[in-house]
Amino acid sequence: MSKPIPDKAEISLEYPDKLYVGTFQRSARFDARLEPAGISLTLERTGDAGERKSVHIHLHDALFAAILQELAVSARHIGPNDLPHRTDLAAGAEALRAALVASTSR
Repeated sequence: MSKPIPDKAEISLEYPDKLYVGTFQRSARFDARLEPAGISLTLERTGDAGERKSVHIHLHDALFAAILQELAVSARHIGPNDLPHRTDLAAGAEALRAALVASTSR
């Protein structure tokens, strides 16, 4: 079930001879879920044919875990005055941690 994007996402896909750039803002939707082999993320903008676009990303568990580790390392660079971003990121990380712990204790 997709949800509205609460902020903004910018996507770029670079090939040797082409560059694709897309922005997904509050009018767009997203879906994120854990699957047996990793995570699935979809960003989707609806509208007429000229406005519609979507991005589908699948990351295997080991890569997603490595990304989380890298984010943890770089988190120390978030400024102390950037409380809203710190709070949002911490709440999301804690919700994922709690869900993972709860699913192993069943």
